[in-house]
Amino acid sequence: MAKKNDSGFASSAGLMRYFDTEDDRGVKISPKLVVGAAIAFTVLILIIPVFFPA
Repeated sequence: MAKKNDSGFASSAGLMRYFDTEDDRGVKISPKLVVGAAIAFTVLILIIPVFFPA
């Protein structure tokens, strides 16, 4: 019989430990703020050619 290879969990255990830790350092940004900033930046890029034609 062939051996069953169960090394998947052991190889991903390091990633699980990495993503389970929370880092209190750094800036906390709301997801709504990120989406709002992306929309505002897109609108700004689309409006600039109206006021400053090339």
